[in-house]
Amino acid sequence: MPAEACWARGFLSSSAFINAEHVKQVVLIGYPFAGMWRSAAQQLARQKLDAVGKGKSGGSFPRLRQVVTYQSTANHAAASAQSVERTSELDRGSEFKSGLRFLKPSSPSLSPLDSAFVELVDLLPQCWRSSSAVDFNQDHSKPQSPLPGSDTRAYASAVEADELCDEEIDSKDEDEDDVENFPDDSHGDSALDAEACLEQKMRKKKYRELYKRQVKIETEAWQRAATEYKDLMTEMCRKSLAPNLPFAQSLLLSWFEPLRDGILEEQRAYANREHREHRSMYGPYICQLPADMLAVITMHRLMGLLMSDQEHGCVKVIHAAVVIGEAVEQEVRIFQLMNSKKKSNVAEVNTNSHGDVANEEELEATRQADLKSKKVVRDKVKKLVRQNKLRRVDSILKHASTDEPWNTVIHVKLGSRLLELMLETSFVRAPSSQDGDDFGELRPAFQHKFKNHVLRQNVNRIYGVIECDPLVLAEIDQSVRHMVMPYMPMLVKPLPWKGFYEGGYLYLKSSIMRTQGAKEQRMAVIDTPRKNMKVVVEALNVLGETGWKINKPVLDVVEKLWEAGGGIADLVEASDVPIPEKPSSADKEAWLKWKQAISQAKRTNSERHSLRCDTELKLGVANKLRDEEAFYYPHNLDFRGRAYPMHPHLNHLGNDLCRGLLTFADGKPLGPHGLRWIKIQLANLYGGSVGKMSFNDRAAFAEDHMEDILDSAERPLDGKRFWLTAEDPFQFLAACIDVRDSIASGNPETYVSHLPVHQDGSCNGLQHYAALGRDRIGAQSVNLVAGDKPCDVYSGIAERVKIIMEKDALKNPLTSRNAASARLLQGQIDRKLVKQTVMTSVYGVTFIGARMQILNRLKERSPIAVDPVDTYRAACYAAKVTLDALGEMFKEARCIMSWLGDCARIIAAAGHTVKWTSPLGLPVVQPYRKHSRHLVKTSLQVLALRNSDETHPVLASRQRSAFPPNFVHSLDSSHMMMTALACSKAGLTFAGVHDSYWTHAGDVEQMNVLLRKNFVKLYKQPILENLLLDFQTQFPDLDFPDVPARGDFDMKEVLKSPYFFN
Repeated sequence: MPAEACWARGFLSSSAFINAEHVKQVVLIGYPFAGMWRSAAQQLARQKLDAVGKGKSGGSFPRLRQVVTYQSTANHAAASAQSVERTSELDRGSEFKSGLRFLKPSSPSLSPLDSAFVELVDLLPQCWRSSSAVDFNQDHSKPQSPLPGSDTRAYASAVEADELCDEEIDSKDEDEDDVENFPDDSHGDSALDAEACLEQKMRKKKYRELYKRQVKIETEAWQRAATEYKDLMTEMCRKSLAPNLPFAQSLLLSWFEPLRDGILEEQRAYANREHREHRSMYGPYICQLPADMLAVITMHRLMGLLMSDQEHGCVKVIHAAVVIGEAVEQEVRIFQLMNSKKKSNVAEVNTNSHGDVANEEELEATRQADLKSKKVVRDKVKKLVRQNKLRRVDSILKHASTDEPWNTVIHVKLGSRLLELMLETSFVRAPSSQDGDDFGELRPAFQHKFKNHVLRQNVNRIYGVIECDPLVLAEIDQSVRHMVMPYMPMLVKPLPWKGFYEGGYLYLKSSIMRTQGAKEQRMAVIDTPRKNMKVVVEALNVLGETGWKINKPVLDVVEKLWEAGGGIADLVEASDVPIPEKPSSADKEAWLKWKQAISQAKRTNSERHSLRCDTELKLGVANKLRDEEAFYYPHNLDFRGRAYPMHPHLNHLGNDLCRGLLTFADGKPLGPHGLRWIKIQLANLYGGSVGKMSFNDRAAFAEDHMEDILDSAERPLDGKRFWLTAEDPFQFLAACIDVRDSIASGNPETYVSHLPVHQDGSCNGLQHYAALGRDRIGAQSVNLVAGDKPCDVYSGIAERVKIIMEKDALKNPLTSRNAASARLLQGQIDRKLVKQTVMTSVYGVTFIGARMQILNRLKERSPIAVDPVDTYRAACYAAKVTLDALGEMFKEARCIMSWLGDCARIIAAAGHTVKWTSPLGLPVVQPYRKHSRHLVKTSLQVLALRNSDETHPVLASRQRSAFPPNFVHSLDSSHMMMTALACSKAGLTFAGVHDSYWTHAGDVEQMNVLLRKNFVKLYKQPILENLLLDFQTQFPDLDFPDVPARGDFDMKEVLKSPYFFN
């Protein structure tokens, strides 16, 4: 085979992006990218190419010298590559051939040089993976990981995986040095300090080990679980008895073998063409993984859903089927990447444990069709390479793969069949009788049932659920430690985002945005040029590079409290509330109260069960990461641009338990002001009125309670337990320990602290509205203006409401309909009553919503009236007065909110979705459309799939009501990302939780300066004018109202406000 054809075949075998730079790199420095050829390539570089770079031995290397000469120009490099190939056909005796003599021909018909090219192009995917030249928007349409049926090089074992890891890791560290020193090796290791060289080698070795572990975590999770089950079963057979396992694990083990055998039978039936009604649809997909892996995925996904689902002890069939189908699809991609396939056996079906294979004629037909298709593309690529039309090559290869993502119909059909097999093969034995004669009833562990859900009066909807047996439910929270969690925090820094599907995890499916199936939003991001989204992508990378570790002292305390039964420090009770016994009398009222008590007890137990499972998941992750020096959270976006960690359980966006368990991996000295900021952090975490005091008063609060703080750190469980009185007890305890350690060090300024210190916005949504409207009164209320102590907008609104009600209470109830309600509410108006309504005003809360919020707060207190109707009227009155007070305090802000809603109403009335571009260039599309139902008949039941693509009409009311809060969220995410990049450039560690910014205690003051500067920088832009122009450009036929008038507030005052974030 000619070398050129091999080159073209190599191009065809890769799903990566190709450009002229890659051709140049392969010809010039392709060998050092591959760790297996490194020593030979370096020898070649020293002996041969050094002379070329100095102009010697030109006769022996005429074409390579030309490549070196023109290496700065990509087009010349590509042309030179072709020249090298043509030369290699004519001159087999050149010294270039001798430089490649260590390569053995892969086929007797190939010359050594041809074989070299064949093996070289097989390594191109690994070369390109480490290349930083890939553009963000080069290939969004498909995941970049190799897909089933491709010719991409893969590996069959963990040993080979380790070797490839070595190649990839070493190439990252050595590429730049190899490129720079290729012609001249004058800057070698001899010029480096010996100690620095040793340190660098140790760092590389450590990173290599972490990288290998990360690859195994992502690619071998399900396989390890299946191997564990098989090993346990082997042990059982060898000893002829069941191993001493916890009940939850023994249940999973008892289900594994029957489920695996059922899946094997299903795979065998499809291979033998025994097509039942649905098998022809899901059959090709159920055969793409070994049966044991499918069994583990089905069991663990179903149990995970039962742990997290809101309905006690059951999960909707459609939800479970989709989740299981998606998990299988993802594992298929990883499994086929990690297992080697011979190129001649495309579409070969794996041999199962009984030796059955797919029909040979079908395999041969598939192989021939695939080869024919590839030959057409190969010939076209070869022709374009000769013509140096590399852009055309890129376009062809981008769409060359025929492996499309599975659609939802495939997910539900495959998931339903796996669920059905799970129902048929999973059993649980009831407890045996005490006399030993009865071994207990063997009954199904799961049942398929139908439930009736009342949507509204006279409108019901029936849906199918998988309900687990009470015995399984009782032990399900104890099975968390045996569950597979694929999306764990990473042991190495996440891959930088370079495409919609390229970034984050090394092998697990990752996307830069959570579109929830909204194709319109996904395509908007895909079609956006990289330069427009540069800041967003860089900010996501910065957030992902922040290292974390587990706070072991806090984890030890949590574990002890949890083992003792919980019920303290906001931990859920480990036990359920007792179910009331039936009344002995026939009194109807007693029976009615009993039914109400039963309903309340079941509801409470359901909530406790869900919280226990959640706590077990968090602690399970924490214990797995306990001894890691650092781990990382890949981040992606929601459709509004807010950033979230991709790991769902233990992250800094979680509750107090999560945040208390996490610290920064890298520490920094406290410096002259760090200890003061930790004291302020203690006051903030203590909560109540303490967090509303000035900074000096907050620091004084910590000083006044220093004895209690130190006692909490020294004896958290046996001492005074002062930390338990805080609103955020576990974070407070972590700060107590840091204060204790810094004081004990003898010099707090040099003490290296890992504790994250928070700076939170003051009702951040209203801060953005006040900035948009240049609203001076509103700006003062939310601390955009400097003050001696922070303003509390909730207390301010409560005072305004109180003044209005006091005036109304003086009026005559006969002439004023509000007088009676105002009198009922005397003494009831406080910060807590109005807080939720003020908070949700940013999100467009309506009068009905505000009324319900205030009514719920009033019901939590002692009754204010004998008649519930009077309480309801009082809540209506309080809601109206609260919203009026908000309108008075944030006059310009309310005008802007109304203007945003009017623009959205006009767009939605014309049948369009509301679209805009954030200040950082992120396209945002509101996904609210009417749904249609698509019925899919599965082996389990008929499922109704929701479909809401761009052809469906928009939900006009939802588009209007959601636009103001979504627009503000796109602004607060822009501010957070700008601050993240500024902190990164300044050398600060940064983590963000929407409107809460975290850094080391010693860097808080510098971060405060940066976040204020970037807030002012954000609002120097004509944001509303740009939004109106965007709308007018998108919809030139629509008439929009003018931007509302704004106040005279000077945004530069934010720079001087100490409590803007505090």
